Amino acid sequence: MMGILYASSLPVFVILVLILGGGAAWATGRAVAVTWRPIAVLFWFIFLLSVGIRFLSFALFGEPLLSIQYLLVDYVILGVISFLGWRYARTGQMTTQYVWLYEKSSPFSWRLRPGQKDRYAEN
Repeated sequence: MMGILYASSLPVFVILVLILGGGAAWATGRAVAVTWRPIAVLFWFIFLLSVGIRFLSFALFGEPLLSIQYLLVDYVILGVISFLGWRYARTGQMTTQYVWLYEKSSPFSWRLRPGQKDRYAEN
């Protein structure tokens, strides 16, 4: 049964893409943030990870290897997970390294502390 998100079966998609690939994507996003690399680097790494996940789907479960549809689905899902990992790590960095200036507003964002001024904001 062919689906829009997966080719062979839902458990294969969940285990391979969401759990294994998602864990690798989160770790990749965190690694890019911790090393202060630009976010464009993250999306290149996620493309390579998506190609690897597509190959594993082909080699282990007989899914189509050269399917643009499934490659894009894997890329988007892994891209979202990696961006969340990047943002989570970057929030931790900003609020611990610049503790006098920023505070966490959520696990994925920060804000200026009360009484602080952003030097790049318009006057």
